[in-house]
Amino acid sequence: MTLPLALSPAAEDDLHDAAAWYDAQQPGLGDAFLRSVEASLARIRRLPESFPADERGVHSALLRRFPYAVLFRIQEKRIEVIAVWHGHRDPEGWRARLSP
Repeated sequence: MTLPLALSPAAEDDLHDAAAWYDAQQPGLGDAFLRSVEASLARIRRLPESFPADERGVHSALLRRFPYAVLFRIQEKRIEVIAVWHGHRDPEGWRARLSP
């Protein structure tokens, strides 16, 4: 059974901010970024356990073309995307989104 996937509001903001930034750099690049994220989300939906997880159970799926990772947790009834995070940003930013 495939679990439904849900993006947190913060992850949606990450996604839109990054796409807007890429579009400002080169028209159409934001769309390419979004397609790359969609491909990653499709891989996550198919095989969520195949991505490495940290000690808190947060899995990381690297994008193929862009220096970003989709960070997610597998819950009982869904996959929760916590962040779409640039690889050079401080990880404490997305870690602060985890509930204690």
